[in-house]
Amino acid sequence: MTTKGQVTIPRAIREKLGIVPSTEVDFVEENGRVYLVKKAGPATRKHTFSKLRGVATVNMTTDEIMALTRGDG
Repeated sequence: MTTKGQVTIPRAIREKLGIVPSTEVDFVEENGRVYLVKKAGPATRKHTFSKLRGVATVNMTTDEIMALTRGDG
């Protein structure tokens, strides 16, 4: 634990629980023990973006979009 009260969650636990940056967790005290609990709420970032798949309505080719992003067009 840091002086600011921050803790590091081991990689194996993060992977098992699906904890990624921006995931909210709670610490629950029960009978003298403390448990880390992943908060229910918005899904992970991957799921959030998958909901948007196919939503764009721009009538441009990939090459045209890439040219715009690169400043070529």
